[in-house]
Amino acid sequence: LSIEYTLLTSSTSSVAGIVFLLLAALIGLPGNLFVIWSILWKMKPSHRSVTCLLVLNLAVADGVVLLLTPFFILFLIFKNWMFSLAICKGVYYLCCINMFASIFIITLMSVDRCLAVSQPYFSQAIRKKNLVVKILAGIWLAAILLSIPAFVFRQVVKEPLQGRYICEPCHSRPSLTILHFTLETVVAFMIPFTIIVGCYSTILVRLRGVRRRKGARTEKLIVAIVICFAVLWMPYHIINMLQVASNMVSGRRAERLGQAWKSGRAGATALAFLSSSINPVLYVFVAGNLIKTSGANFIAQFFEGASDGLGRRTHSQRNLAKDLVFLTTSTTPTDGSSGLEKDFAPSWLALSINLI
Repeated sequence: LSIEYTLLTSSTSSVAGIVFLLLAALIGLPGNLFVIWSILWKMKPSHRSVTCLLVLNLAVADGVVLLLTPFFILFLIFKNWMFSLAICKGVYYLCCINMFASIFIITLMSVDRCLAVSQPYFSQAIRKKNLVVKILAGIWLAAILLSIPAFVFRQVVKEPLQGRYICEPCHSRPSLTILHFTLETVVAFMIPFTIIVGCYSTILVRLRGVRRRKGARTEKLIVAIVICFAVLWMPYHIINMLQVASNMVSGRRAERLGQAWKSGRAGATALAFLSSSINPVLYVFVAGNLIKTSGANFIAQFFEGASDGLGRRTHSQRNLAKDLVFLTTSTTPTDGSSGLEKDFAPSWLALSINLI
């Protein structure tokens, strides 16, 4: 590959990367920290439902990713990695761990929502805190193991011409490059995206024949969920595949593919960071009535209301739950004997927060 062309050659991609990272940090970091604070300090432990555990872990994963954005912003602004090799490896390793965890938790939420709609009795039987804690522990362990290549292969490399330093993956053989990025794309995008599309397709089929007036709105939300996941993550993995392809050919084709993935890497990676910032915005959107009545406590009030029976909820909580309760009642008995009412709001929220 041409040594003149590096990750920092494209000014457009670098500027786009800076903008995306700043937006992600300014919007997502305060939002995710607020969610964590609300659940841990403003909510009673007895009121923390299964959904709370999922939301908390997702907020932690997204929050850690966004805490690391200053390193990448400084790198793009000064076009130089100013930190040590240890920080290079550590930052990318932590980032990779939490991005894997975030994607896996989002996928788990999709499966949870799908089971709640298509198999409500089975969902109620297995939807226990102890089981969810074990699954979440497995997710974090898998993320730690799958991120090892990011730690092993990252090196600080000096540009031959301009003398700038870049923190980038360095593979000793093309086969390692192919294995590394193919594994990342398959495990962190293709499989989760397939599961998410499958889950929400099932939900759409279940909702097609029930309560058409509200069903149309839900269908739009589901389509938005899938589109957002694809828009925010697909460019990053397309860049991965271009890098893989550049290591499978030679000559001018390899050089052109190398220039393509290097010119787009900064912007595509920064775009993926936006996936960690959207969830808190959605919480504000769906809990608008509670913000007026509960102020800064609205997250805690929303989840506490979701964990209690409908009869003990505030007026705003009841309205919010009733407005979208059809997502669950369309597949459950209507005589009130199933005991599912107390989990209506968490089930709906588990659907909503998947808007990446």
